[in-house]
Amino acid sequence: MLKDVGILLGIYVGIRVFENHKKKSGTQKLKFLKIKKIKKIKPIDKTELSFDAKNDTKNKEIDETVKQFDVLSKVSVINLGVATIRQFVYPGIAPLHLALLSYTNFSVLKKAETSLLEEKKVGHNMTAVLVSVTGLAISQYFAIALFQWLYYLGNQIVAKTTAHSQKLIIESFGQLPDKVWVLKEGSEVEISLAKINVNDIVVVNTGEVIPIDGLIADGSAMIDQHALTGEAQPAEKGVGERVFASTVVMSGKIHIRVEQAGEETTSFKITQILNNSAHFKTKIQLRGEKWADKIALPFIGASALSFLLLGPSIGLVVLASNFGNRIKIIGALGTLNHLNLAYKNGILIKDGRAIEALHQMDVMLFDKTGTLTDKIPQVGKIIRCADYGEKELLSYAATAERKVAHPIAKAIINKAEEFNLVLPDIDDSKYQMGYGITVHIKDKIICVGSVRFMGMEEITIPQEMEPAMAEAHAQGYSLVMVAVNHQLAGAIEIQASVRPEVKQIISDLRQHGIKHFAVVSGDHKHPTQKLADSLGMDGYFYDVLPEDKALIVEKLQKQGKSVGFVGDGINDVVAMKQANVSISLTGASSIATDVAEVILMNGTLSHLPELFEISKKLEGNLQNGLIVTLIPTFINIGGALFFNLGFTGAILIKNAMFFGGISNAMLPLLEKPKKEDKTKDKDDVKQLNTA
Repeated sequence: MLKDVGILLGIYVGIRVFENHKKKSGTQKLKFLKIKKIKKIKPIDKTELSFDAKNDTKNKEIDETVKQFDVLSKVSVINLGVATIRQFVYPGIAPLHLALLSYTNFSVLKKAETSLLEEKKVGHNMTAVLVSVTGLAISQYFAIALFQWLYYLGNQIVAKTTAHSQKLIIESFGQLPDKVWVLKEGSEVEISLAKINVNDIVVVNTGEVIPIDGLIADGSAMIDQHALTGEAQPAEKGVGERVFASTVVMSGKIHIRVEQAGEETTSFKITQILNNSAHFKTKIQLRGEKWADKIALPFIGASALSFLLLGPSIGLVVLASNFGNRIKIIGALGTLNHLNLAYKNGILIKDGRAIEALHQMDVMLFDKTGTLTDKIPQVGKIIRCADYGEKELLSYAATAERKVAHPIAKAIINKAEEFNLVLPDIDDSKYQMGYGITVHIKDKIICVGSVRFMGMEEITIPQEMEPAMAEAHAQGYSLVMVAVNHQLAGAIEIQASVRPEVKQIISDLRQHGIKHFAVVSGDHKHPTQKLADSLGMDGYFYDVLPEDKALIVEKLQKQGKSVGFVGDGINDVVAMKQANVSISLTGASSIATDVAEVILMNGTLSHLPELFEISKKLEGNLQNGLIVTLIPTFINIGGALFFNLGFTGAILIKNAMFFGGISNAMLPLLEKPKKEDKTKDKDDVKQLNTA
């Protein structure tokens, strides 16, 4: 009845007037308090804030949202019972019914007011208000109460699911301890985590969570890094190796020199990235929301016309068939769950739009060094040009390089370990960055380094070495020269080690619709072509300068191609920015991981097929969600026009499909993470500088 509508709107207007008056009074009071008491306010000591304070605040906000929908859902159940009594048993219960109806309608009325007055548009909230008002005006008390209960029940389910997903993001690395043990003058002292400084030595025992990022200064441990890398197999870490906050010491005890703490840690930065990615909207979702806003006014007009020409019942069914809110809920929920699925599979998506662009990609470019090849190369031939054996040459080179952190030095040392060589002590050493190193071993002077370094040390390269040098150059290999007492003794061939997973990955990605693969390298033609052919790629670019990589991407884009670029170094950054989708790996240079939209957390390319699979699933999920939101609109309008479908039946059909859409959006939660590839590099995960 119109009187009921007047009472409902009157209650709302009265509450809003009271709220505005209270707000103005509160503001004036606040200004007065600021003037009178500003001198008594003490500055906040940021060192007293817990590292997890922001996460705790976010969790409270999420819990508050869920609680609000819980309350509204419960009140709407009571309202459904009261409305049923009013309509079918005892009309005298009307005052209680109107009070409950005012409570359940208040938030929707407020959103409609904001949309109309501030955003200057008629949105789906206005449609929901008109459904309630019209239903009340024609005494459809039970149907309106059912409409509201199902509406809040759906929102309650979505809020709880979203809260669960967001909490998984926020707490995916676990809560860090409030207190930590720090080594001070030889003794372990317990202090607040918030007061940790760079270069402090933190002590972590078996079963404890590592609270900071840093380097192991003493001890060794088996560490569960699953939260960061997705790697199920624990990593064995020793002195000099990097560890990360939120990973867990499974066995052992380590002293860690602090590099980053609090908001500077890798885990905190990844959490922020995931939170930001969760709020992006896909093209399908944006298109659906655009339709929803544009169609709201036509729906209202069509409903009014149906109301006048075909009767109140049909008019109400047409009005209630608007699909705006369902698209927003189902699209956002499906996207969030797929982002969580990607992270569970060891894939960090920094820009959510990238996951949608992947299924449109038809060209993928790979930087060669560090992306297609391992960070640590391998030793090939050992070339002799004097009376020294291969093991002796290798022993001299490994001894000289033993304290050098360069990848080539590690390759030589690894080869020496394969032969179980015992390395002698070094008397002294002199290292020239980028060229080589000179050491004294007993009565011998050992020089190890490049051809240029040999020239600087006035060591002659014999002619017999020139064919080997020419062959190595032609193959794209480098040579490390070894001299004893200022005479060249031989050379060690260093070969790039192709990542073992790449060939299979190229084959798998072709199944996802990528038509063209190519290597981009600064190396010369022969080794680049050889690598491309061995991996089954379609093309290659050689002798490419860093600034030319972006031009290659741009040229392909002008041909109408959607281009992905996988890189790991500073020389790849411009090309990565130009590409439609940029991908990098943990362990890459910090600037590359800054720029990359997608980071493969285990430091290898093994998760690339899963990334494309998740992208394809998201596209299909969103398409299905869009269809599910549109179907009941056509069923209800057609049913009302041709089969005398009533408002109550239309509500049940609409919400049955809505819950089907929610179920579709939640499908990613049922999927288990893929099992890890045995070939993954588990030991050298560098910090992601994603700030």
